[in-house]
Amino acid sequence: MFVDQVRILVKGGDGGRGCVSFRREPYVPRGGPDGGVGGTGGDVVLLAVSHQNTLLPLRYHSEFRATRGGHGGPGNRSGKRGPDLMVQVPPGTAARDDATHEALGEVLAEGQRLRLARGGRGGRGNRAFLSNRNRAPREAEPGQPGEERWVSLDLSLIADVGLLGKPNAGKSTLLARLSAARPKIASYPFTTLSPVLGTVEADDASFVVADIPGIIEGAHAGAGLGLRFLRHVGRTRVLLHVVDASGTAEDPVASLKTVLEEVRLASPELLARPQLVAATKRDAVADPDPLPRLRREATRLGLEVVALSAVTGRGLAELRRALARRVAEARAVGPGPGAEARA
Repeated sequence: MFVDQVRILVKGGDGGRGCVSFRREPYVPRGGPDGGVGGTGGDVVLLAVSHQNTLLPLRYHSEFRATRGGHGGPGNRSGKRGPDLMVQVPPGTAARDDATHEALGEVLAEGQRLRLARGGRGGRGNRAFLSNRNRAPREAEPGQPGEERWVSLDLSLIADVGLLGKPNAGKSTLLARLSAARPKIASYPFTTLSPVLGTVEADDASFVVADIPGIIEGAHAGAGLGLRFLRHVGRTRVLLHVVDASGTAEDPVASLKTVLEEVRLASPELLARPQLVAATKRDAVADPDPLPRLRREATRLGLEVVALSAVTGRGLAELRRALARRVAEARAVGPGPGAEARA
């Protein structure tokens, strides 16, 4: 089950108490105060791990409380700092304060961390209150409470290639033929209700492809859960437009224009990324063949078209090479969209 939005409660560990103690040794009749400071509580930290691709575990475990700091001891011994509590999430997870809606940051690569709740400071021991007027202080501070808040987590999958197209364009079938992923495949619209990732091998290269659920007209305004679907395109390097070019369904030129317009309305900068058109279902072509008209329109838009059939396998090798070339070029330019984490 794919989950990309959750709310969790996070609380940093409380600080440890300061200690009230006096030095007691033979031949030292008036030993001074030697109470140590309490330890700082642990932080709650968001940690990106690549072996996860969903927030599902956090739906059933939504409360995270870090350990408090140790109490101060005699002999100026400081309390032990509480260990940090790691909340493991997939790369591409952003966090915001649920009450103020303030963006806290995001983790985008394996091992990146983001502090969600700070641990409380430890209290001072009685040694800190020694003065000329008070030579035997009998007071110490309690530890400060750790920070506590509700946090909303939003996952936007990170992939090299995002498959875009209208429902039933053949995206899931194409992903299944290109990779070892096994998305649900059926003949009704919105078979895919959540993004599916697959790794594609092409010669000596490999790249990750995300099957984005079908985009319909009005998706940029939320139609058909369009906003939830389109945000997963935001961190892809290359856009692959999948169009049913059999001629037995909707006009492929109109389908391509619809998806391009929805992407433009949702996020215009996405159209500046490398793009490619996959004309699918070429094993069952109607008369007249829509492919020549699709090629003319794609050429006018500056897009290359690869004709293929996921059923027979025709054109798949050409598509792999074309995608691998564009992914390599995009990787050479930089680390990818949104690859810098905010702490």
